[in-house]
Amino acid sequence: MTKNKRAAGSQAVNAHAFDGAASGRVQSAAERHVPVLLERCLDLLQPGIDAARDAGRTPWVIDATLGMGGHTYQLLARNPDVHVIGIDRDTNALVMASERLTEYSDRLVPCHTTYDNIDEALETAGIEAVDGILFDLGVSSYQLDERERGFAYSYDAPLDMRMDTTAELTAAEVVNTYTHQQLTRVLKAYGEERHARRIIDAILRTRETEPFTTTGQLAQLIIDAYPRGTKGGHPAKRTFQALRVEVNNELAVLESALPAALDAVANGGRIVVMSYQSLEDRLVKYAFAQATTSSAPVGLPIEPEEHKAQYRLITRGNEKPTEREVEENSRAAAARLRAVERIREPLSRHHYTDRFSHRSRRNS
Repeated sequence: MTKNKRAAGSQAVNAHAFDGAASGRVQSAAERHVPVLLERCLDLLQPGIDAARDAGRTPWVIDATLGMGGHTYQLLARNPDVHVIGIDRDTNALVMASERLTEYSDRLVPCHTTYDNIDEALETAGIEAVDGILFDLGVSSYQLDERERGFAYSYDAPLDMRMDTTAELTAAEVVNTYTHQQLTRVLKAYGEERHARRIIDAILRTRETEPFTTTGQLAQLIIDAYPRGTKGGHPAKRTFQALRVEVNNELAVLESALPAALDAVANGGRIVVMSYQSLEDRLVKYAFAQATTSSAPVGLPIEPEEHKAQYRLITRGNEKPTEREVEENSRAAAARLRAVERIREPLSRHHYTDRFSHRSRRNS
């Protein structure tokens, strides 16, 4: 069975490298994209930028989910000395963002990769650390709006769901080839779908005679399989989320990205993460808790330096958008924001990457 390939390495992207892939659009990226929690994100990142200036360094920030460049545009516009590494796995989004950010192209390093490849992105930019990292997780506005990408259940489109269209695994392949056990894992683990068995049984029966090819076909099957009168939004919502996470390996990428981000930030720098579903937020909460808690055994009279917390929490729990922000941008409604600040010099270049991978091996 074909597995979704993670983008190998980090490479700089030229806006002309995709033969005008975005040339047919009606609206510009700026017209199509309203950044979520823009002012709050910029305010949270600013102290890290100021710390770099105070230390006599050129401030660098990673936008780990560049999308159409909304957050980065404002960050560059407000800070004439800031440089940004813009990471995205979607080549079309990189084209649109690069066009939107043309006036700041001398301070932008676009990278086509997944956001766990932070080390490669730093190498591409020729730096060792950054002063801020922003994650805006989940599917982007651009991807939702492009019908042929197949992310939405509200209209009929090819059953695709790839954030990186150069990757191999599609939602159609998952639905048409995964075993009952594999589909159960996907829907329950990634969608927390209570009626997974009913949906999977219906999928297995249907695909014997008619393979799934469109979002409309799958969405209607889920509606028919759902118990009558069930509340909680569209019946297909959780299944579509689960398939998207599986196709794009989202949780595994995020689990690798968080320790890599913690290792990449200079003293005084900050990491800001916006998540849109509980599975993502749980991973962020755990990683930040580990980084902001002493690892020293209880009862030691003196806390060894290597066990002291290297970060402090900036947000209390997860922050949510205001009613006004949701009115202005309905896609902000599910956003949950967390942020931390590095308060000590890094103990080693891969401290958190090594620490988290060790814990994963121990718990596996």
